[in-house]
Amino acid sequence: MARMTKDEIEEFFRRLSTANPNPTTELNYTNVYTLLVAVVMSAQATDVGVNKATAELFRTVDTPEKMVALGEGALIEHIRTIGLFRNKAKNVIALSEKLIAGHGGEVPAERAALEALPGVGRKTANVVLNTAFGQSTMAVDTHIFRLSNRTGLAPGKDVRKVEDALLRRVPEHYMRHAHHWLILHGRYVCRARKPDCMSCVVADVCRYKGKATH
Repeated sequence: MARMTKDEIEEFFRRLSTANPNPTTELNYTNVYTLLVAVVMSAQATDVGVNKATAELFRTVDTPEKMVALGEGALIEHIRTIGLFRNKAKNVIALSEKLIAGHGGEVPAERAALEALPGVGRKTANVVLNTAFGQSTMAVDTHIFRLSNRTGLAPGKDVRKVEDALLRRVPEHYMRHAHHWLILHGRYVCRARKPDCMSCVVADVCRYKGKATH
């Protein structure tokens, strides 16, 4: 796979930023805690599905204390429409208890502390650090992994290698929002089965050999 050049990457993100100056997550949340819960629940589930499951929940349950008081059984009833709901409910109650015991009920802004919470891996920590705390992290999901390899932006054989490559190759002045631009572009334009090359604003700088021209 041919890699995009430094100038091509600059133009790639310039166009994405022009098209969408202030991108953000499509998960609905009310504060940092509900963002964390939503991201944990989004594993192997769509943002739309998570939003439907948490709409009523987040109206009244928006702190670790309220979540623990709700209890695992009641939480399951709220989220049973999403994948792995039993395990996710168990993790959300456990991470809520740990936030109360170790962080005064607040979500920490440090990677190690986040990853020490039940159900929180590197990708989830990256989303929270970027979205809630403005840190220049790169949460590589299936969309970003595919797009990075397909376009030649940051090819890599596994998620961590793509993450590291993106952190090296994305211009610093675009890093704050790069994660969201890439997810949205991969979700709606550079789709897995049939990328919409004809309406893609960066098609001419992309290195994808199978791009559609008509």
